Amino acid sequence: MSAVAFVLVALVIALGVVLAWLAIRIVPEYQRLVVLRLGRLLGVRGPGLVLLIPLVDRGIRADLRERVFDVTPQACITQDNATLAIDFLIYSKIVDPASSVINVQQYENASRGIAITTLRAVVGDMLLDAVLSRREDINATLRGKLDEVTERWGIKVTAVEIREITPPREIQEAMTRQMSAERSRRAIILDADGKRDAAVRVADGQKQAAILEAEGARQAAILRAQGYSQALAQISTVASHLDSQTMSLQYLEALKVLGAAPSTKLVVPTEFTSLLRPLIEHTNAAQHAADDAKVAMEANAANGATP
Repeated sequence: MSAVAFVLVALVIALGVVLAWLAIRIVPEYQRLVVLRLGRLLGVRGPGLVLLIPLVDRGIRADLRERVFDVTPQACITQDNATLAIDFLIYSKIVDPASSVINVQQYENASRGIAITTLRAVVGDMLLDAVLSRREDINATLRGKLDEVTERWGIKVTAVEIREITPPREIQEAMTRQMSAERSRRAIILDADGKRDAAVRVADGQKQAAILEAEGARQAAILRAQGYSQALAQISTVASHLDSQTMSLQYLEALKVLGAAPSTKLVVPTEFTSLLRPLIEHTNAAQHAADDAKVAMEANAANGATP
């Protein structure tokens, strides 16, 4: 083989390799290939092996994975003229590869610009306290408005997260003083509430203790009265069945126990009082007769003295 033929074969092989490299595309699962044929949109291809016509077809890759880009701190003015520095993150992904290629150039920069202007518009309609306390509402508002704009680009904004809000130094100092005063006020209120609750609990405990003590005393008095009543009833029942001999025996037994005691005592039997009864009655009768005679003499004397 001559040198010229060898060169021709080498050129053909090289041309074939170049054409194959231009014609064959391997598209991963997370990408799509937007194909333009002679400048006109042919369609979206992939994933897998995609064949193109060299020098006729052009393939533009579109990544379908979710992306995040950072928006540098932006100076925003609130409705009450407070200047804030806000930086946030934007999460988005391509849902229509053809629109992301045909309808917008560098959609990330376009999304960043829309996000900045939308943020300033949203913050400008809010007061400082609302911006600091309603971060989630701002995130939702930004995501909704960005999604409305990027929808025509085939881009879906999945989330917007404000990372930091930095107010001016003088506002930070005022907020610190306000927070300290608020915490002091809450501490005083909690201390007063605690003392009030403690006093109420102590008073309630004392009341309950007094009620329980009175209830216990009443129950004790009732039980003692019931005990006395039952004892008297038992004694009355037993006494009603005793005869005179039993009572005499009990009387003698009591005298025996009393006589055995070491103390000095004087025992007067009931029979002795029975023996003295006639003498007492005679004395009382004589006393009544003397009184009657005295009264009669006084009456006679009074009659004799009358003219």
